[in-house]
Amino acid sequence: MIIAIVVLLFAAFLLYVVSLPDHFRVERSLAFQARPEQIFPLINDFHEWEAWSPWEKADPAVQRTYSGAAQGQGAVYAWKGNKDLGEGKMEILETRPHDYLRLQINFYKPFAAQNTIEFRLEEKDGSTVVSHAMFGPSNFMSKLMSLFFSMDKMVGGKFDEGLHSIKNIVEKN
Repeated sequence: MIIAIVVLLFAAFLLYVVSLPDHFRVERSLAFQARPEQIFPLINDFHEWEAWSPWEKADPAVQRTYSGAAQGQGAVYAWKGNKDLGEGKMEILETRPHDYLRLQINFYKPFAAQNTIEFRLEEKDGSTVVSHAMFGPSNFMSKLMSLFFSMDKMVGGKFDEGLHSIKNIVEKN
């Protein structure tokens, strides 16, 4: 009887996990007192990310590799870092100067995943609103992990930090 109840509870738990959304999206936005032309070069060139990306601070000894185009579509950035940073690669897939940037990000370690990152810049009331988003599929393991770790808090907090760093750079200049 007890075994049947445990099996039933476990099956109900698995059904609950499977029923969670098949995709995730994390997004943050921030208004800048700067023109899109001042902001866009910092996100369109992976060499500039070292100045503002919070992940760059996670491992000062990170190994970086740049390939493909120098910036914009076709630019590739790969990294190998400590346990906090992991290993992965990003490639700029689409760029519309001063307006939009879409990247593919592949994580290899500590877990495999492939997601999309977008930056949108929109002029509004004399300022520029920059939105930074990441989205992608949620497989079973991702759904299970979401019960214990909030992707929105973990990644969203880093997006906030990165946007504020970019803001400090462009508004200081």
